[in-house]
Formats: sequence, structure tokens, C-alpha cells
Amino acid sequence: MKIEITLEQDNKLNFELNEVKVSFANAIRRYAMNAVPVFAIDEVTFYDNTSAFFDEYLAHRIGLIPIITPNNVPKDAEILFHLDAKAPKVVYSSELETKDTEIKVARDKIPIVTLFDEQTLRLEGKAKLATAKRHAKFQSGLAAYEITKDGFKFIIESFFQMSPRELVIRAASVLNEDLENLKDQLENIKKKK
Repeated sequence: MKIEITLEQDNKLNFELNEVKVSFANAIRRYAMNAVPVFAIDEVTFYDNTSAFFDEYLAHRIGLIPIITPNNVPKDAEILFHLDAKAPKVVYSSELETKDTEIKVARDKIPIVTLFDEQTLRLEGKAKLATAKRHAKFQSGLAAYEITKDGFKFIIESFFQMSPRELVIRAASVLNEDLENLKDQLENIKKKK
């Protein structure tokens, strides 16, 4: 296997992967998009919402805000975010605050809602760890490849929860864990016979 990085900036990574089969390249692509766990706000409790939007609409918008997800976070981790905003103003993702120093919103300037006159918004959101197999808000990024005469040109774009390089590393790690688990189960079946 040979790999050569051709572009790495912000949330984008392009690399060429040679001397591997299509099935391997496709596994990396699928795992990068669907199997890397990330945080997303999954439960929202509204204490005050006099904005023009329903609670459910705002909860959906807040759930799609990317959250920085460090490596090796316990699978059952839950992080509380709170927001307390009063009009007149545009409420941005940066106003979702948490006491955790590592886990926070990945982009500060994502608009949530515009509050007018005397409108207020006060809520608490619980971020949980999951994968895109559960819901699209837990997707870590996009991955695609083009088949070339020598191998594959990969294009990886993270959704800012981690760097694109880290996204591929975590995808490879999860793929490796799944393969080891499959191997162990097959060996156990063999021993029983």
C-alpha cells in the first residue's frame, strides 16, 4: 500500500492510495462517513422560547451544529450545553456554552435564530456520542474517491468535529476493530466444532 497526501488544509484532505483493492478503498470511504463516533446535541430542554420558531425546529437546527469530538471519549459520555439569549440579536452557535474545555461547538458563527423585540431563548442541550448509522447529525464528514490507473484519489472533508486526517485515522481504527472482532468470532466458532 502506498499513500501520498496531495492537499491538506482546513477541513479538507486529498490523498492518493495505491496498491489496494476497490473493496478496501470503499471500506475506508464508508467507515469515514458512517462509523466514526462524534458528538451531537440529541436532547434539548426548552425553558423559555418566545422566538418565531417552534421548539422542535430549533432543536433540529441545534442538533446539526458540529461539536469538537476528542479521541477516546467514553461511549456513554454526555455533555451539557446551555444557552440564554435575549433580543434583539442573532443567536449564534458560540452561545451554546459548556463547562467542558475540550468538547465545544466546532464553528462559532452558525446562526440559530434571530430574536426580535423582547423575545428570549433559554435552553439546555445534551450532547451524546453516536455514528451516522443512527442519524445524519452524527456524521463526521464526507469521503469520496476516484479510480485512477494506479489506484484511488480520495477526497475527505470533515464537518469540523476533528481534522480530516484524524477522521481517516479514526475510520481505519474502527475498521480494524471490526475486523479483529470478526476474526475472534470466527476463531471461536471454529473451536466449538
